[in-house]
Amino acid sequence: MLWTKALLPTLKEDPKDAEVISHKLMMRAGLMRKVGAGIYEYLPAGFRVIQKVMQIVREEMNRADAQEILMPAMSPAELWMETGRWFVYGKELMRLKDRHDHDYVLGPTHEEIVTDLVRREVRSYRELPFCLYQIQTKFRDEVRPRFGVMRGREFIMKDAYSFHATQEDLLRYYDVMREAYVRIFRRCGLDARVVVGHSGAIGGTVAHELMVLAESGESVVLACPDAACGYTATDETADGAVPALPVTAAAAALEKVHTPGKETIEEVAAFLGVPPAQCIKALLYRCDDKLAVVFIRGDREVNAIKLHALTGATEIEIAAPEFLAEKKSSGVVPGYCGPLGIAPDFVLFDETVKDVVNGVVGANEKHYHTRNFNVARDVPAATFSNMVLHVAGDLCPRCGQPMTTFRGIEVGNIFQLGTKYSDAMKATFLDADNKEQAFIMGCYGIGITRTVAAAIEQHHDANGIIWPRALAPFDILVQPLALKDAAVMTATDAVVAALTEKGYDVLVDDRDVRPGFKFKDADLVGIPLRVTISTRSLADGKIEVKRRADAEAQLVPHASAVEDIIRLYQTCA
Repeated sequence: MLWTKALLPTLKEDPKDAEVISHKLMMRAGLMRKVGAGIYEYLPAGFRVIQKVMQIVREEMNRADAQEILMPAMSPAELWMETGRWFVYGKELMRLKDRHDHDYVLGPTHEEIVTDLVRREVRSYRELPFCLYQIQTKFRDEVRPRFGVMRGREFIMKDAYSFHATQEDLLRYYDVMREAYVRIFRRCGLDARVVVGHSGAIGGTVAHELMVLAESGESVVLACPDAACGYTATDETADGAVPALPVTAAAAALEKVHTPGKETIEEVAAFLGVPPAQCIKALLYRCDDKLAVVFIRGDREVNAIKLHALTGATEIEIAAPEFLAEKKSSGVVPGYCGPLGIAPDFVLFDETVKDVVNGVVGANEKHYHTRNFNVARDVPAATFSNMVLHVAGDLCPRCGQPMTTFRGIEVGNIFQLGTKYSDAMKATFLDADNKEQAFIMGCYGIGITRTVAAAIEQHHDANGIIWPRALAPFDILVQPLALKDAAVMTATDAVVAALTEKGYDVLVDDRDVRPGFKFKDADLVGIPLRVTISTRSLADGKIEVKRRADAEAQLVPHASAVEDIIRLYQTCA
């Protein structure tokens, strides 16, 4: 492929709305262009990378005996109403109406559609187990699309669904898929980890996520440093213990103190001369139409996922002033809320407040707090729940060692759905005793376009992308620096022809521009190996070869250049 014939438009400057490296470099390297908020079109080089990810995924899915199908992107609302997700999925569900005023969904996932297919086509346990997968465009009505394809409104995804007669068979196949996912991301050249995940709107009892390690990752992962233990989970799903505060004094009598204008934990702690951990903060939430007050140690944060599970609420958000005004009879005073004398719909104590001795809490009166609060004494009927968002230093739930953290990008997830969808949709088969049983299901997703972005987040430098060899849009870039020099062009044609004959995908930078411009674009686009042919090097019987990840180029003999190029290419990551 000649660069002058390719649609590969590079940019010198970062787009103004780009916040993360992958977004900046996918735009600058000519991989994609923005159509609208969270909506992108993929240019030839970008689609080449996407196709390479797809091919790896297809090969591993087929190896796991999954069968590829294609389901419609748009589905009738009735299917989503059967499972209840029409009502509980939230505003991210992309909804539309046709000319007859019928409701439809542009699918973010396809559990309803595939379950409907199987309930119509499969009747006997003899037809089980099997797995169906597709690679297709998905839709999500993000409130704030950001980070390029990391959090877009339209994205490409591989989703697979397995159907089983027994839980034991689901567990067997779940392990098959987990290993397939590990192979997929290893083949993509990515450092990825399997972590305990959250099932979210998909549902099910057990879930794992595949995380690509990257400092820019949105997800925080906690890990036990003991390899023999191996506990790893996202901060949303991690269990563990928060190290207790040392007890330095006996419980003292409650004391009301004036704290004028001090509403935040930081302000109160500084004003009273105590550490934030000695304070107990109240966080006010709207849980559907109910008010929940969560009390947690002042230096910690609430895990919204755990709060969802405790309250059973569909929608949870920080309570707005208008909502608090409606709940005025609860006695809650924002900024000065304490556990004594209030009556919201939920009063929840996190386990971190259990051991706080002589803590500081709100007095439920503007400009006042209460010292020396001891929950066991002052609220003897209190029960405690684990609602804390765990952080580095918290203790591993398996072995008790302090955990460490790293950041990651979620690129894949697997779920044990059980009978969540088959029960709701009355999808059954006849077992060996001729009795109807609900299908037992698993679900397995990979973000194709997100994987491309994650690869860039993990593999780049200040100059541009450093593609893993398996994903690069081209294998080798050949750059002749003197287009009018017959010797240079003869050598270029010979090298390109030999490499192409051996099956390598070669891009030739035949643009009539300065060498420095070509080198900058080469680093930006990130093709694994660059071959530069110049008048000077040829005069010395040499050709310059540079791996994208290396700081310096190498000179190889012209006579053995093709062999040396292939050898160096094979050493690229």
